[in-house]
Amino acid sequence: MPLKKPKPTTPGRRQMTIADFSWLTKKEPEKTLVEGKQRSSGRDNKGRVSSRFRGGGHKRLYRIIDFKQTTKFGIPARVSALEYDPNRSARIALLHYADGEKKYVIAADGLKVGDQIVTGERTKVKVGNRMQLQHIPVGYHVFNIEMQIGRGGQIVRSAGATATLVGLDEPHAIIQLPSGEIRKVRKECFATIGIVSNGEHNLINYGKAGRMRWLGRKPHVLGKSMNAVDHPHGGGEGHASIGLVAPKTPWGKKALGVKTRSGRKSTTLIIRRRTHKKKRK
Repeated sequence: MPLKKPKPTTPGRRQMTIADFSWLTKKEPEKTLVEGKQRSSGRDNKGRVSSRFRGGGHKRLYRIIDFKQTTKFGIPARVSALEYDPNRSARIALLHYADGEKKYVIAADGLKVGDQIVTGERTKVKVGNRMQLQHIPVGYHVFNIEMQIGRGGQIVRSAGATATLVGLDEPHAIIQLPSGEIRKVRKECFATIGIVSNGEHNLINYGKAGRMRWLGRKPHVLGKSMNAVDHPHGGGEGHASIGLVAPKTPWGKKALGVKTRSGRKSTTLIIRRRTHKKKRK
């Protein structure tokens, strides 16, 4: 959907772009599928700041999304509404199943009110349908992919994201992720056909700092602008140099050129990393 550009009545609105919500069919969420959401404001269980520059923002209700859809095998569902979810960049769809139950799922691009979708081990290859990777034709776009059997969709869930099924290699399916990484996933894992909705999300220009505050984001502050007790770069007169050979984190560790990622078991399933660079001829 195209973005809207407001009239430049203020400096903040001059560059601002706003998502077009006109194609959404429902404003209020389904009462039975929401619950309260308590903000952490970047604090851990001891009340200490563990994620900096978080806090404030508009109050939200959490929409309970069905990332598995495996409890409804073979039961057709009608798309009743397309809605906005403040907790994610993608849009969500309200499904009315034939047995009377209602569920929220991540909406696929092109999904319309009145469409029918179904989940099963093997179903019709159609946008919005969910099935095992081993039954999806090679080359198709998929999203909301399971990484462990029965765990539910964990990756490729943000707006406009999609992965490509590259091939099958017993007992795995090979998928190419949006980052460019190519990895193996068990072929019994489920995935949804299509592309995640709201693909223009990355083109939004927030226009002013206040709009980021509504989202719960505080301004980022340079370490050199702080006091010496708050950051290794702090202190000195004005915007002085950091006075160090190598920049440091707020906790005194080297900030550049140091590996911080620990080895993970899933790395054995990665065929090509996202940081892979092509060799020049």
